Amino acid sequence: MTTSTQLGSGIARCDLIGMDLACVKAGDLVDEIFSALSQGKGGWLITANLDFLHRCSKDAEARALYAEADLRVADGMPLVWAARFQGDYVPERVAGSSLVLQLAERAALEGRSIYLLGGHGDAAQRAAVKMQSRFTNLAVAGASSPMVASPPSDAEVNDLVALLVPLQPNILMVGLGSPKQEQLIQRLRVHLPSTFMVGVGISFSFIAGDLNRAPLWMQKAGLEWMHRMAQEPGRLAKRYLVDDLPFVASLFLSAWKKRRQRRSDGVK
Repeated sequence: MTTSTQLGSGIARCDLIGMDLACVKAGDLVDEIFSALSQGKGGWLITANLDFLHRCSKDAEARALYAEADLRVADGMPLVWAARFQGDYVPERVAGSSLVLQLAERAALEGRSIYLLGGHGDAAQRAAVKMQSRFTNLAVAGASSPMVASPPSDAEVNDLVALLVPLQPNILMVGLGSPKQEQLIQRLRVHLPSTFMVGVGISFSFIAGDLNRAPLWMQKAGLEWMHRMAQEPGRLAKRYLVDDLPFVASLFLSAWKKRRQRRSDGVK
């Protein structure tokens, strides 16, 4: 494992098939984010699931994009299991959909503001209302669902800069799916250096109640993808069954080779 000299310097890291992951618990990650905010520092977090890792392994452009984030965490049990199999202890899955609520709760306690950007339809706006009703004193700087291309155009970025810079949200949650949300964060972060940004995918729809999270036992067993696919088969079946499932074999083969190499080198 290695450590970073920048944000998260005290957090152990590991390399999983070309992606640098933080080996951290969700609670410690939230502490790290709010410690940075207390020092007037922003940042960029990626919650990487199997789809992210697959894209990273085959697409050099996506790999370079994801590498620009300050921290990447394992949002998927296959990533946790593969990292452990190769000899790196990732303590738990850090699910982006759960992290959204943890960040909102901590923001309410510390008087920090959040902005919800993206989502399907008005999911961001409805999610903001639900979070405010759940967490007393939560400051929602705003919520919007603009149309954004992949990659975003200069005009789209300029419009969002004009909207967000005067608001200066402490935390910007971007729910546009990957890699679009990362492409947008990459363009926005230079304009909001004190804002912590995180791509949250479909999370607003979960909070708004448009989609249901899988039962806890399915999440822990690495089966949440089946629950998601059952709700959106037309959109997710090909991604999960044709693209991601075969990739799992490659992931664990890579982890097995690294495990063997470490044993050969005398590394435990």
